[in-house]
Amino acid sequence: MDAFSSFFGSQSSSRNRWSYDSLKSFSHISPVVQAHLKQVYLSLCCALIASAAGAYLHLLWNIGGLLTTFACMGCMAWLLSTPPHQEASAVFEGASIGPLIDLAIEIDPSILVSAFGGTALAFGCFSAAALLARRREYLYLGGLLSSGLSILLWLHFASAIFGGSAAIFKFELYFGLLVFVGFTIVDTQDIIEKAHHGDLDYVNHALLLFTDFAAVFVRILTIVVS
Repeated sequence: MDAFSSFFGSQSSSRNRWSYDSLKSFSHISPVVQAHLKQVYLSLCCALIASAAGAYLHLLWNIGGLLTTFACMGCMAWLLSTPPHQEASAVFEGASIGPLIDLAIEIDPSILVSAFGGTALAFGCFSAAALLARRREYLYLGGLLSSGLSILLWLHFASAIFGGSAAIFKFELYFGLLVFVGFTIVDTQDIIEKAHHGDLDYVNHALLLFTDFAAVFVRILTIVVS
């Protein structure tokens, strides 16, 4: 009986040790890429703070809407061609979703906290999965997710012309959430792969993850509000 307990005790401790070691091991990511990822996530945090400032500006002066949406798209296009800071784009993005945030605050301010917490948890978990996985393991999902994004765009276009329904809206909402959560994994691994090949543009890489985070947040907040 002692031998039996000893055997399974050693197997259990070995399994726990393997799990802990695997969770803290980033040996498959070079030190240069690890340093780059730190810059990316630091820039992402700055972008989220700037986006929160933009949402707050909307609450003060009601500036969010179609104009700030176009301004955000323009800043993103500018960022892809030049290397400035990404805070301007994040401010306009925050102002653009300001009306939705304002609605959530009017209903129940705790909704906003729950939606942001859920988004941060989902984003953190799927980013960690991408960081701990083998290189290029999930990149094949990019084609499937791009097809899903194309389906969402055509559905939105058709709804704008022929009129939508509650069922189509819910499908767009939940399917879009699934697509952008998947993009969190693919984009994270894509950033790692680009960094391994010498692309260390942390501003544009942070903007890519910020776009994923904002898309997930908007959908989770809409689900909670509705």
